[in-house]
Order: sequence, then structure tokens, then C-alpha cells
Amino acid sequence: QVQVVESGGGLAQPGGSLILSCIASGSFLRISALGWYRQGPWNERELVARDVEGYMQYADSVKGRFTISRDKTKNTVVLQMNSLEPEDTAVYYCCARAGGDGEYENYWGQGTQITVSS
Repeated sequence: QVQVVESGGGLAQPGGSLILSCIASGSFLRISALGWYRQGPWNERELVARDVEGYMQYADSVKGRFTISRDKTKNTVVLQMNSLEPEDTAVYYCCARAGGDGEYENYWGQGTQITVSS
């Protein structure tokens, strides 16, 4: 069993900053990918940023504004969000692709709300 727990989030003004943190724990050999997705009121869940075996991937809409950093020794990941825009309003989910021996599954956190509004 794998647990994914997020922290952070909340309300920010346009142009402001927020930080999200996530930790994955439980029974697995390794985590191949760890990162963040989001789902707005009228959107499907989409990738925000993730670390895949040390390679960072970002959605075009957040490049230059968001930065993801991962600590492999602690199975944690942090998303620094700067220059926030109202369009960033969404529920943000942390996802850990965990497993081993060639078998991996995606494990999701419960989600945390980010609201960007003046």
C-alpha cells in the first residue's frame, strides 16, 4: 500500500506565490515518477509538473512560473508556484508512480485546492 499526502495550497492573489509539498510512503521498491496534476472546474485532470527519473516535465502554461524539486531520499516533491494567475485555480493532486520489478501503479493524493483571486 502506498500513501500520498499533500500539504500547502490555499488562496493567493494574482501575481502571488504558493508552495505545495507532497510525500509518498508505504510499501514499494522505488518511485519512477513523482509530481503534480490539477483539475479545474471545467477541465479534465492535466499534468502540471513532474520528475520522471530526474527529468523534469512541465505544462506549457506553467513554464517559467512553476518549479518542481524532488528529494529521492525522502520521497518528497515540492512545487514552487510563482506569478500565479486566476487560470491556475484548480484542485492540485500529487501523483506517485510507485512499484518495482517492472510493475508500477499511479497513486494519488486527496487533492488540495488552489484559488487565485483578487
